Amino acid sequence: MALILDGASIRDQILKECAPRVAALAASHRAPGLAVILAGDNDASARYVRSKVKACHALGMRSETLTPPNTVSTEELLEMVESLNRRPEIDGVLVQMPLPPQVDSKRVLLAVAPEKDVDGLHPLNLGKLVANTPGPRPCTPAGIMELLKRYQIRISGARAVVVGRSDLVGKPMALLLMHQNATVTICHSRTADLPGVCREADVLVAAMGRPAFVTRDFMKPGATVIDVGINRVASREEVARIFGGSPEKLAAFDRNGSVLVGDVNPVDAMECAGAYTPVPGGVGPLTIAMLMANTVEAAERRLGACCA
Repeated sequence: MALILDGASIRDQILKECAPRVAALAASHRAPGLAVILAGDNDASARYVRSKVKACHALGMRSETLTPPNTVSTEELLEMVESLNRRPEIDGVLVQMPLPPQVDSKRVLLAVAPEKDVDGLHPLNLGKLVANTPGPRPCTPAGIMELLKRYQIRISGARAVVVGRSDLVGKPMALLLMHQNATVTICHSRTADLPGVCREADVLVAAMGRPAFVTRDFMKPGATVIDVGINRVASREEVARIFGGSPEKLAAFDRNGSVLVGDVNPVDAMECAGAYTPVPGGVGPLTIAMLMANTVEAAERRLGACCA
């Protein structure tokens, strides 16, 4: 039976470590400030943003949420970002993805000032990640690294496989693992013999957005399996198949009309892996924790520079 890697407990540790830093900034200068742009009416994005706001308030940080309509243009969003860039009390600017289809997302993300880019997605900050120099790291991969470190999962010398090559998770995840001396393989839809490659992994990270795609055929017995996926399954038959007919999951489906599942088959992971991040409760809580940590760090850098 796999060890459950509890992301919520690690989140709480990280936020507890942030609290005295926030208090020190508030006492000497001001509390850190985070602004989030939430465009459109995506329910999942709205829930996620509410969680970010709640975390800010719990830490005593300033939080603002800007909610332009679904019809917002690229130029309007660019003006909004530039306004936030100029405001001295805002240390972090986060543009919640996805943006409405008419918006040029890359232009908007590039407009965020690098020193306020708490998602770590600006090319300047991605360059710092590649060079392994100080700077904000993308929140989800950084949270996974904290999880591995705090559970004392061996990375140095390990074989790591990342399934998914997105700019948000897959690529930065591979770089962070490599910087900790793992031997890293990135897999994607064109990878030949994907299960065979994954079975080589001591640390397997699944981030491709396909519900329960990674089965026991992909896992080396005893491997650490990190499930980044968050998929909503709306078929009772599919829920029964994925969870092995679990009465608890079927009851949850009957109550809610859907069930969350990651990119990893949870039954197979529990039986085959040595350690496993469940969905929900694994990687998800860490993303917000690292966003808070990045915002605090941005405030420390900015206030230290302006007040030195």
